[in-house]
Amino acid sequence: MKPQVITPELRSWIIDQAKAGCRPEDVLAAMRNSGWEHDVAADALEATLREHLASQGQNHAFGLPPPVPVPEPRLIGAPNSLWAGDRQVTVLLAMRNPRVVVFGGFLSDEECEAMVAAAAPRMSRSETVVNATGGSEVHAARTSRGMFFDRGESPLCERIERRIAALVNWPIENGEGLQVLHYGAGAEYKPHNDYFDPAQPGMTTVLARGGQRVGTLVMYLNTPQQGGSTVFPDVALEVAPIKGNAVFFSYDRAHAITRTLHGGSPVIQGEKWVATKWMREREFI
Repeated sequence: MKPQVITPELRSWIIDQAKAGCRPEDVLAAMRNSGWEHDVAADALEATLREHLASQGQNHAFGLPPPVPVPEPRLIGAPNSLWAGDRQVTVLLAMRNPRVVVFGGFLSDEECEAMVAAAAPRMSRSETVVNATGGSEVHAARTSRGMFFDRGESPLCERIERRIAALVNWPIENGEGLQVLHYGAGAEYKPHNDYFDPAQPGMTTVLARGGQRVGTLVMYLNTPQQGGSTVFPDVALEVAPIKGNAVFFSYDRAHAITRTLHGGSPVIQGEKWVATKWMREREFI
């Protein structure tokens, strides 16, 4: 197949659509309908808007919020493994758009089992954030059970948090406490975004605690017999839940253009335990 080239005419057309007030998802759909490959179209859209904003000194186009710094592993030179402060971690997969990295051997078997043992007595039905109030409630889209550790609550939590900070180059204090989730057979978490919608009335309180979420690391504490993968529907990516491995992804703005929509597919057989670390723009309080 002949490579698709991003021409000046295409860039000009994208800018015209922005000035006309078109939504980016509609422009992306129009490009796809015209025969553009999804990755090429998305890259052209984002790169063109970035350059246009920089040249015009504007803060928004297409209703896009400006990008912010995000956690980022040191992947220059395509290394096969990274030093995480106290442990060598394998790089199994790395994507740029969206930024998704799968790490092998992030946790030892003993650490996985200790995390499950510490969390198990404190589990309750998982909740989701309520946009209107900033509180949380049980929601049908999330059928797991979970709990939160305070940041640095135990030597185990502290060691894992230091490892995460070293691996993705983000301050420990900018992270929420570790959350442990348990999915039984049939349990799932339907596709969602981890960033908060700042337009919702309840988000002022949520964002005051450390700003926007900008990165997520999901650690697999066991291997289900069947099912339970982490899926990214916008890019047709499915990450198998393998004990000790982890998947990292970042999002530089609260917008679908980051393509970090993701979910936990149903556990078909067995059970799934995961630990999640969310990273904020600033110190989480």
